[in-house]
Parts: sequence; structure tokens; C-alpha cells
Amino acid sequence: MSWRDLPKVELHLHLEGAAPPAFVRGMAAEKGTDISGIFDERGGYRTGSFAHFLKVYEAACSVLTTPDDFRRLTLAVLEESAANGVVYSEVFLSPDFCGGGDVAAWRDYLAAIEDAARQAEAQAGITLRGVVTCIRHFGPDRARRAALCAAETMGGFVTGFGMAGAETVGQPKDYAWSFDLAREAGLRLTCHAGEWGGPAMVADTLRDLRPERIGHGIAAAKDPALMDQIAEAGIVLEVCPGSNVFLGAVPSWEKHPIETLRAREVKVTVSTDDPPFFRTTMTKEWEMLERIFEWNEDDLRALNRVALDAAFCDEATKDRIRKTLEAA
Repeated sequence: MSWRDLPKVELHLHLEGAAPPAFVRGMAAEKGTDISGIFDERGGYRTGSFAHFLKVYEAACSVLTTPDDFRRLTLAVLEESAANGVVYSEVFLSPDFCGGGDVAAWRDYLAAIEDAARQAEAQAGITLRGVVTCIRHFGPDRARRAALCAAETMGGFVTGFGMAGAETVGQPKDYAWSFDLAREAGLRLTCHAGEWGGPAMVADTLRDLRPERIGHGIAAAKDPALMDQIAEAGIVLEVCPGSNVFLGAVPSWEKHPIETLRAREVKVTVSTDDPPFFRTTMTKEWEMLERIFEWNEDDLRALNRVALDAAFCDEATKDRIRKTLEAA
């Protein structure tokens, strides 16, 4: 069997960031909203720097205004993921984009997303779980509202809490209240860090927020002692090589530190982050791992095992997905 036929596990995917451009254009047309400036001449998203990417991302999100919009979005995203062999995915969901941080409104959006997830699982065989995510550059006060939404709706589908957004805003300790609330509610924790902020940002995040996974985390490769700390603690990095290269966090695939991290026995997974924005898919990520780093089928199977072990779902779900992976 070729590795191309292997099912895949993905842990780092933003729901809105995975919206196909054609889907967003269609939503904008339905609502009479002109966001044509966010698309390039080929119909893809027009992105450049990380700051510009955030502006385009938020403009694309602006046409998603109702629970049914998010139900349709979830179906579109899961169709694309399943087409690339993903059998289990965790998706970042932001109450800021789903009801403005109001718990009652968030419940309506979440119900629509869950409904779509059940439909996709029945039709395409892909299992989805939600990680409620605050947006760092929206500030600590709004992060608290997102954490409350997460705590009020945890269980079953919502299994984790995390933080995304611009690392240049604030310090991890500013968001400790939100992470403490989520932890006390029983949610599993992850946090974006070390994509742009350097090794100190990873270290501060681990100390002040105490997540069990780090989104990206590639700056840790610049600090051998930090890599050893991460490895010894069993912290898992949600690495997104295609995203890192596209945005310029690293200069090229050849210079990406994923092999440095692995060689130091840091647990890594691979995901697409915001795939249509960065012109990637899970299939392309795996192809590049094979082409650039000569990863073979055993390496990719091991990648799946690390990801599934680190997943924020219950053991019964893990057992079911594990059987699917082993049968392939």
C-alpha cells in the first residue's frame, strides 16, 4: 500500500480559515456583500504577510453571520478534509465569530456545527471534535467570554480550549484566567505559540498557561534546552509546515525545523492550519514530508499515532479511529 492511501489525523485546523474561497464568494453573493478585494485573479485568497492574512481572514469571516452559515461551512470543510484522507480532525471554533461571545447565541451556532459534523461522519466517515478558541489580539476580556462559552458547552463535541491570533499582542499570563477557567471545567488545553514569538514565547506559554499541546511551536527548535523540556514533559507540537513556509515564518520547506524537533524527541504532528489561504492540503503536507525529508510510510504512520494519542477526544473514539488507522 502507498502512503497516499493511508488515512490521516489532523489536530490544527481553523474552521473559518478552512473555508473554500468558492464557498465564501457564494456566501457573499447571497448576502449582497462585496469582498471581491480579498481574492486574487485565480480566485484564491489574496494573502501576503501575517498581518495581511489576518485582515483577509476576518473579511472572509464577515459573510458568515448565522448558525446555518456555519452548518454549511462545516460541511464544505469536512468534505475537503475527507477528500484528502482525513478520518479524524479537531477544529478551532471561535465564539467571537459565532455569536459575538454570547453564550446563548454560541449554543445556537454550536448546535448547527455539531449537526453538520454528524452528517459528515455518516456520509464521509470523518470524525470531528471542537476546540473553542479565543483570539489573542482581541484582548483578555474577550478571551474570558470565549472561555465561558467553552466551559458552558463542554462535553461530547467540545473537548478543548485554546488561543490563536497575533503573538505580538500581550503576554501569555494576560490570558491565564481564561485558561484556568477552561481547565477547571475539564477541557483539554492547547495554545498557539512560537510561530513568530521566539523560544521565550513558547516557554512563557508553557509556564503561565500550562497547555498540553502547543500550536506551531517551531521557535523551540532554536533552544536545545527548551526542546529537551518539551520532550521530557510530553508536550505535543501541532506543526503546520506549509503554513509556516507560506507566511515566511521559515524561509523554505528545506529549512523547516520539524526534523530538528523530531531528532530531539519532541512529539510533533502535522496539520494544514488554514489550508486554502496557504495553498495546501493534508495530502500536499505529506507529499512534501516525503519529498523534502524522505519520510516513509513508517514515519507517516508514527505521525498519525502521535496525533491520535494527543487528540482531545474520549478513549472510545480513539479506539475506533485507531482501528481505522491500523486496518489501512
